[in-house]
Amino acid sequence: MMEVIMTNLEAAQEAEAAGSPAAGAAGSVNVPKNESGLASETIFNMMGAYCAMGEGASAVKTANATFGFDVTLKKGGKPVLQYSIDLKNGGGSVTKGAVKGADAYFTMTDADFVKLCQGKANGQTMFMQGKMKIKGNMAAATRFTPDLFPPPTEENLAKLGLSKL
Repeated sequence: MMEVIMTNLEAAQEAEAAGSPAAGAAGSVNVPKNESGLASETIFNMMGAYCAMGEGASAVKTANATFGFDVTLKKGGKPVLQYSIDLKNGGGSVTKGAVKGADAYFTMTDADFVKLCQGKANGQTMFMQGKMKIKGNMAAATRFTPDLFPPPTEENLAKLGLSKL
């Protein structure tokens, strides 16, 4: 197992030294592939890469909470994508899958999540309009704001080797 890890590490270092696009602008951060085809998964992958690069410390300091996300295709539908964001420990982390024991849980459509992260929609307004459901600690929920992470612009996505939304 250790041999495989070292081989992969050496290959990544060689690719980075050679200026290979395979290394990506994110350096040695491995950004997961978008398997669902949903724009929100690309944003979650960007958030995860941001934390993995050690850039999440300020978000951890600001939010100091864990969050669960259920993304649906249509309002009131079953979740098709689930992510957890830990902004309480270390430099933060983003994990695909359901989370138990999060401080706050959000449920919204893929399109609404994208609008929220792009700053095109206000979280409070979305909640009041029923476009976003929140369970758990409301004080913690209000600390999850779009400015915790860089916006999912084409430029920021390209830096991580991610396709546009």
